[in-house]
Amino acid sequence: MSATPPPSTPSQAVEPLVDERLISRTLKAALRGGGDFAEVFVEDKRSSSASLDDGKVEELVTGRRRGAGIRVVAGASTGFAHTADLSPSGLAAAAEIAAAAARADGGQGSTESPRRGSREPINEVIIPPGRVSGGRKVDLLKLADETARAEGGAIRQVACGYGDSRRRIMVADSEGLLATDEQVKTFFGVSCVALGDGGMQTGRETSGRTVGFELFDDVDVADLARAAARRALTKLAAHPAPSGSMPVVIGPGGGGVLFHEACGHGLEADLVNKGASVFAGRVGEQVANAGVTLIDDGTMSPEWGCYAIDDEGRPAQRNVLIADGVLQGYMLDRLRARRAGRAGTGNGRRESYRHLPMVRMTNTFIDNGDARSEDILADTPRGIYVAHLGGGQVNTATGDFVFGMTEAYLIEDGRLTAPIREGNLIGNGPQVLMEIDAIGNDFAMGSPGTCGKDGQGVPVGDGTPTLRVARLTVGGTAD
Repeated sequence: MSATPPPSTPSQAVEPLVDERLISRTLKAALRGGGDFAEVFVEDKRSSSASLDDGKVEELVTGRRRGAGIRVVAGASTGFAHTADLSPSGLAAAAEIAAAAARADGGQGSTESPRRGSREPINEVIIPPGRVSGGRKVDLLKLADETARAEGGAIRQVACGYGDSRRRIMVADSEGLLATDEQVKTFFGVSCVALGDGGMQTGRETSGRTVGFELFDDVDVADLARAAARRALTKLAAHPAPSGSMPVVIGPGGGGVLFHEACGHGLEADLVNKGASVFAGRVGEQVANAGVTLIDDGTMSPEWGCYAIDDEGRPAQRNVLIADGVLQGYMLDRLRARRAGRAGTGNGRRESYRHLPMVRMTNTFIDNGDARSEDILADTPRGIYVAHLGGGQVNTATGDFVFGMTEAYLIEDGRLTAPIREGNLIGNGPQVLMEIDAIGNDFAMGSPGTCGKDGQGVPVGDGTPTLRVARLTVGGTAD
């Protein structure tokens, strides 16, 4: 189904959400009682979603949030207040509350006049989702539902979801920064339940990018539905997963979440500074096998975690965290970089104007190697092939993790054989990095995700090429 109507409508440059003179007055008010640094973050986000379950449209929802968060830093103390009132009086009141919460004393801090940054949106939006009718979005849901059910009578339940958002932000601070960004995202997902002799099994497939409704020029929702249904049907005949330590081959894209959770969070500077990371104090050390390169890239358009500026107004960057197995550095937000006298890495993110920013990943992935995926498989006499991982748990202080396998197969004599189910991968992030002994050249990004940390969720992406972990514990239920 083609999404593009003629003529296309390109995005326009992002305009400030609040008058610049009002922003200047607000920053001065925030530092009036003393303080070293003040920041105003303004957000205007519009979103819509639709869902279909059991053949019926369950909801068609639109929403909007609009407001500002004001932060004041005085030494090691931070004060924060937020308001949905963007009038001069509303911003002034929030500035006074933030200043008081910072427990600042002494003379008034200085402010520089905001200077507009030159960053433009990271990509062009051809079809703003807000201009697309709700009926057209529902038609996509119905098509996915019909396609999934046509895959076989064992498909008993189908749930489909559509979502889009347009988020405009403006960031200004007392050091003269003034930056804006517009982030448009579109998402589609299909979940299926199959029922048979193997019990009840599920399959899910999603797609999402930082683009407009033109997503559906490249993504066929019928293909997503077929993939989700076939995954559920395949698992009906799957064998229980084996148990024990064995080689695990992770397919392109599907295992990126493992490295996001088990390694990426440990490279966020706030956890490092708290001593809650196994990677603390190890810059310059060999922390992974030679050939392993781990990157976090907020400029990776049009992936789910990309943006032009972070939520502190700093440009997104491509940060090589581990290069050829050697730890290069950590992800930083603005305040930690400022206190360390270093440049930021563009990783200061927040869920909304109601939240303080913190260090967060963007698009985190293992870079390509030079092996062919078919050679990696052929060189593995026995083991497990993981096409997709599900949710898991990680202890960032130790690196220990447990992840569920949502699609996996036995490897026997270098070939994929029977599908397996009801299995987990159990291991340690740093140890897994050292155990990677083959990396393919078929890199792919995985499904779009929302990363939760300290009660905040932000959009992220992750990916891998095909790779092999020489030894990893599989927790299965087979005798």
